[in-house]
Amino acid sequence: MLSPGRGLRGAKVEEMARSPENLGWKVSAELESLGQTHEIETAWTNNGSRGVLIDGKPAPQLALGRIARIVWLVPVMDRLWVEGAEGRRRFLDRLSMSFEPGHGEAALTYERAMRERNRMLKDQIRDPAWYGAVEAQMAGAALTIHANRLQTLTLLADAQTGAETSFPAADLSLIHADGLVLPDSEDDLQDLWSENRQRDMVAGRTLAGPHRSDIEAVYLAKGLHARKCSTGEQKALLVSLILANSRALAAEFGAPPILLLDEVAAHLDADRRAALYDEICALGAQAWMTGTGVELFDAFQDKAMMLEVYEENGLSVVTQR
Repeated sequence: MLSPGRGLRGAKVEEMARSPENLGWKVSAELESLGQTHEIETAWTNNGSRGVLIDGKPAPQLALGRIARIVWLVPVMDRLWVEGAEGRRRFLDRLSMSFEPGHGEAALTYERAMRERNRMLKDQIRDPAWYGAVEAQMAGAALTIHANRLQTLTLLADAQTGAETSFPAADLSLIHADGLVLPDSEDDLQDLWSENRQRDMVAGRTLAGPHRSDIEAVYLAKGLHARKCSTGEQKALLVSLILANSRALAAEFGAPPILLLDEVAAHLDADRRAALYDEICALGAQAWMTGTGVELFDAFQDKAMMLEVYEENGLSVVTQR
């Protein structure tokens, strides 16, 4: 919750309150970043939204991303390469936000404008002036989204090149549904949507745009598409991209991100686990990792703090091992 958005579970603010009391929640932290210390507070506000205070002053959520970068890997992402394109777009957009926090604002602008266009399509509205205004909003945001995504793939590729790592490199490319190549100017984008209005009206939705993009990933050493790789190879590719993201951020932002790695040891053998821990230590990143047993983290030896979480009398208890 110290990053913009809904966090790694994608939960709404009201869903995070303790049940059944439903008293709300607040998270406070002292964060050291780039030689500065910030006091951060985020909470469920009276109007049902999420508020943010940075050093005692109200701030937008996006400001959190400008102070520190937080990157995560959770078990639900293990099926990233075999499920639908929507999950891969979210994954890429989260990486893009780590490099450029304003990417989230562009995505929201585009989503709102597209919803309005889709509403007009479903209502069979034919006035071109109405569409023109909405499509102009969409075009500016769409170009920003597309440019940020391409830049993210470039940074990840650079971070993988020559890296000393035990994890496989992935060749990533951005593709679009139906093989369409997105125009690279606002005018051309608006022309595309204008020409497709009749087709979109039949479908009741916008059929072209960055919301229809997808990532194609290839396991470089084998020349094999990620979706055809084994479960272990798919997990190794994901870990490799998170590490590449971290290396790139250390170079671009000036500090490695905070890493949240939930059940990260799943599908990794002992050698790969040890290699992962060594790379995290080499990065100098603060990393929070969970696992079902302390033995999964033996390779850390005395380089990590071990915390055990268990339930006692209906309450969660945390002890240091």
